[in-house]
Amino acid sequence: MKFCSECRVSAWPFALVTVIAGVIAFLTWLIMGLSQPEPMMRLGAALAMFVAVEGTLVHYVISCIRRHCRHHGNRINASRRLDSRA
Repeated sequence: MKFCSECRVSAWPFALVTVIAGVIAFLTWLIMGLSQPEPMMRLGAALAMFVAVEGTLVHYVISCIRRHCRHHGNRINASRRLDSRA
């Protein structure tokens, strides 16, 4: 993860993503119990759901942090001002 050197990235968004993914994986595990699959298949489906949701939400959080970085825009605007003066 390459973030701006001036930005401090908090661990809270990533902890929240892990909790959301855990809750969804637990609900998947419970729902799979209604159809009486084999225990390993039930566990595998819950684990696959956890990995899919965790990966998607971590990607989203990283892209949001990059997009809303206030320091990145300042560097771009400063370089544009220097180019327009030349």
